[in-house]
Amino acid sequence: MSQPVWRRGAEEVGNQVFFMGGFFRNIFRTGFEWNEFLRQAFIVGYKSLPLVGITGFILGFVLTLQSVPTMKEFGAESYVPSMVAISVIREIGPVIIALICAGKIASSMGAELGSMKVTEQIDAMEVSGANPLQFLVVPRVLACIFMIPLLTLMADGLALVGGFLGSNIGNKISALSYFNKAFSSLAFSDIVPAVIKTIFFGFAIGFVGCYKGYNSDRGTESVGLAANSAVVNASLWIIVLDAFAVQITNIVVYN
Repeated sequence: MSQPVWRRGAEEVGNQVFFMGGFFRNIFRTGFEWNEFLRQAFIVGYKSLPLVGITGFILGFVLTLQSVPTMKEFGAESYVPSMVAISVIREIGPVIIALICAGKIASSMGAELGSMKVTEQIDAMEVSGANPLQFLVVPRVLACIFMIPLLTLMADGLALVGGFLGSNIGNKISALSYFNKAFSSLAFSDIVPAVIKTIFFGFAIGFVGCYKGYNSDRGTESVGLAANSAVVNASLWIIVLDAFAVQITNIVVYN
């Protein structure tokens, strides 16, 4: 007889908490895998540059094109650079880039670790005395924590470039004037909370991808299920974390 939904959900939460505890315990153990960490940072960061860069550029370009007609009706066209900079850096950029990375990175980690689970490579590591959590999970999660904020900052910069090109389609504005307006509207309190929450987004992406792959079922189809579940759950984590981050930022910074 199948278990009730609430019991399965409680077991899943308990398993994730146990897995998270194992992750934090293994961070501070001796023998940290620096080579694996650097390899994962290369995969997460460098190999995601084209996708993230194109996404950021198009984000700023489209947001500007959509905003200019409306702002022109109110005679506030000169505020478009400020509006694009604030909206992209505070909210749209971190969330969109995190969701893009969840689709690319969490699915990849889920599929990779899932295939290792199916082929019993993880079991072989445990039998041989190696620590799979320390070698497979810790470097991947830490790579996401470090690289997602950097990817987001790069995408934010390219979004401003896209916004500048979008502003020059109908009207001519110099690069100096555009970027002066964009950066003059930004404050320290806009950038720091946005960077901090991307760190949590990176943790969510790496943790969920590793958890789903590491705990996938036996059988070849479980690899695809692990990858799909990693994307869905990582995206949900990002949205929930963003909702909390916005509330905390509003209370601490803007009140």
